[in-house]
Amino acid sequence: MPVFSSSTPPTVRIASVGNTLGPSERRVAELISEQPEAVVEWTAQELADQAGVGRATVVRACQSFGYRGYPQLRVALAAELGQATDAVADHGPGVLGRMRSEIDRVAASLPALASLLDADVVTEAVRLASSASRLLVLANGLSSPIASDLAMRLTASGRPAEFIADAIAQQIAARHLTDDDVCLIVSGSGANEATLRVAAAASRGGAKVIALTSFAASALTQLATLSLVITPSGVSFRDELEHTSRVAYLVFAEVFAAAVAAERGVDAREARAHAMEIVSDNLGEGA
Repeated sequence: MPVFSSSTPPTVRIASVGNTLGPSERRVAELISEQPEAVVEWTAQELADQAGVGRATVVRACQSFGYRGYPQLRVALAAELGQATDAVADHGPGVLGRMRSEIDRVAASLPALASLLDADVVTEAVRLASSASRLLVLANGLSSPIASDLAMRLTASGRPAEFIADAIAQQIAARHLTDDDVCLIVSGSGANEATLRVAAAASRGGAKVIALTSFAASALTQLATLSLVITPSGVSFRDELEHTSRVAYLVFAEVFAAAVAAERGVDAREARAHAMEIVSDNLGEGA
């Protein structure tokens, strides 16, 4: 079971371990995520009745979320609700109104972006990415644009990073890595089969594997040297799979690249100046 900080909100904890739960515990987790205002008023037995499970299942679910039992979860859930922002404004039924409502929903989730990140793990990930002889940044499916963006940002800051789109080519490149190299893998689910093959291939050569993912416990985190878990607050594992939003990943990719640049100091500033020269040269007179 993942070790959570005492300040990690319940909904974030639930989202990060949702993929490891059995069917009965998952029903409990879904009810908590979908109806937190109601759940905080229920007893453990009432929650069990609503979920159609036994009271013992509710207790086990709470322990899976890192709490001793249901009373501790209720207190934490009440605290999270108390800190919640005002309800999302009604922007109307039109297309633009729905878009604005979705923007509000995503924006409300971003403050908790770093709540599952460990300071020592992040520091070590930045150090490894900065100092590696070779750095691959790889992903498949909907995570691919994040990896591509991160690789470009790192390269622009003077930390050459390679992005490869083809899944087979990724595995070949990863297998050539050595213990001086790093493979940074982006996977929301942590369960993409092609991505897991990449992680395994990188590990066989001794390379460090850094996982950027949404779940604290997955096949990918088991293979990774370090895991950076990004779980937006108030977004359940079902929401992660249905909406597959990568906004939080884009934000983290930007700040991670900036942290690596800061780690590299003068070299990064010179590289950034060179990158700006290239950008300037490619701007037309009408820009």
